[in-house]
Amino acid sequence: MNILAMDTSNQVLGVAVIKDGNLAGEYMSNVQKNHSVRLMPAIYQLMSDTHTKPEELDRIVVAKGPGSYTGVRIGLTTAKTMGWALGIPVIAVSSLELVARQATYFSGLICPFFDARRGLVYTGLYEQNEAGELQLSKEETNILFEDWLKQLKIEGKPVLFLSQDIKLHKQRIQEIMKELAVFPTDSFYHIPRPSLMVDDLSEKEAEPVHSLTPSYLRLVEAEAKWLEQQGEQKNG
Repeated sequence: MNILAMDTSNQVLGVAVIKDGNLAGEYMSNVQKNHSVRLMPAIYQLMSDTHTKPEELDRIVVAKGPGSYTGVRIGLTTAKTMGWALGIPVIAVSSLELVARQATYFSGLICPFFDARRGLVYTGLYEQNEAGELQLSKEETNILFEDWLKQLKIEGKPVLFLSQDIKLHKQRIQEIMKELAVFPTDSFYHIPRPSLMVDDLSEKEAEPVHSLTPSYLRLVEAEAKWLEQQGEQKNG
């Protein structure tokens, strides 16, 4: 089976080609540039390098968010368009789960997160079950990070924190979590690899292409303001 995986949901852009269970090629960049301009050239180059023709693809896997609204839409729209044109299934994977997969070596709780501004983060809590499979132990959410950390502190267990935004929050994590806070020894673990989306893929079902939707975890600001205005008009 030939699989194309892509992630543009946050700052990191990633593309991978997996052939018969083996990684044929992977491209990642961690720079603040326009994913809409760079994604298709990256896909084209990687498929060329791995001698993979579009019609040879059997499946597409894409990170569905949460993260940058624009980034999430770019990746999902590209995956859906390619899937529809090629007549192959598309599977959407949580962007937080993808980050958590960087730390399957860790036996405790894994907390991936993305900064969502104004003290908020997108986050969730993962751990491995007895079979070594990654599972969600605390639902993904959009929450004040300080409130989230206090909840984790009550758990009383070591927590591994992973994020491309770790530098923004590491000090506060240490202040609240104390000795329960764990960080990877190498910064590379904070960067999501698109090829990891293919792990445990058999457990995920492909949805009809047109029904695939982003996972924003909160309303786009414009939508939130519109709903607020509608409520004020009704109450007025």
